[in-house]
Amino acid sequence: MPSLLEPPLLARLKSAGRILIAGAGGGFDVYAGLPIALALRGAGKEVHLASLSFSHLYGLDAEVWLEPEVAEIRPDTRSAEPYFPERTLARWLRLHGLPDTVWAFGSVGVQPLRAAYRALIRHLGIDAVLLVDGGTDILMRGDEAGLGTPEEDMASLAAVAGLTEIPERLVSCLGFGVDAYHGVNHSLVLENLAALDRAGGYLGAFSIPRDSREGALYLDAVAHAQAAFPEHPSIVQGSVAAALRGEFGDVQFTERTRHSELFVNPLMTLYFSVTVEALAARHRYLDRIEHTVRTRQISTAIEEFRDTLPRQRPPRLFPH
Repeated sequence: MPSLLEPPLLARLKSAGRILIAGAGGGFDVYAGLPIALALRGAGKEVHLASLSFSHLYGLDAEVWLEPEVAEIRPDTRSAEPYFPERTLARWLRLHGLPDTVWAFGSVGVQPLRAAYRALIRHLGIDAVLLVDGGTDILMRGDEAGLGTPEEDMASLAAVAGLTEIPERLVSCLGFGVDAYHGVNHSLVLENLAALDRAGGYLGAFSIPRDSREGALYLDAVAHAQAAFPEHPSIVQGSVAAALRGEFGDVQFTERTRHSELFVNPLMTLYFSVTVEALAARHRYLDRIEHTVRTRQISTAIEEFRDTLPRQRPPRLFPH
């Protein structure tokens, strides 16, 4: 029975033994799961971090590969890639005396990605998977006027949706409003969450307390990553961090957004969580990407699906 004293997402994860928290959309998405990972580790849980990687993994040394498309990234992993969020996070974890492995999945289609998840789950003895998304575009069902950047999110969702042997498969989004930069209408996000609630798949929302250990360490991790990539910091995590510090409005922290007006606000510090089963069941084109091998096949499938729509769900104004 859910209780106001404990968010349903954390209640479900606390009942698990070994938990995999994985960035769904690539890049810095895994940082969105860091506060939850820290809280669960503080409660004595065994938690592992993973990320769908945008880095060029195929030049890594042979010994880092567990199986095709899944590599063990440590602070000292050798790579010629200047952009390597997984290694940057591993280095930050080591600085704080925390378990410092971050697993990296190749940016591939659903079939090889699911095989990589299965290999890692078997290797670590995982019994719960939490996909984390920086932003909320993973909640788009496919018929909205704007989808954000769906390819990697949908690859991760479809891959994990097929892991029916795992007792708990969950999704949590941090950074409400950020995806407006990519055309997502957040009134439609709320409409989708309401539909998921009616289907029994919405697990509510909760925020990161600014003065908590998890909040302070998250801010430190984002600052560490921004220092490592001064020319390409994460807009999502930077916006969430600014909101967590109590900043508001057009908070500019990178040249990447100098031509955009940002709306940093407290809603960005909220986690919105759902079950994988409910999210996948309501999705409109997930079945079309099931047999993909490469990411570009996902892009093609999305385009073909949207060509079949008689109309897209138009953006709706937020009335308040």
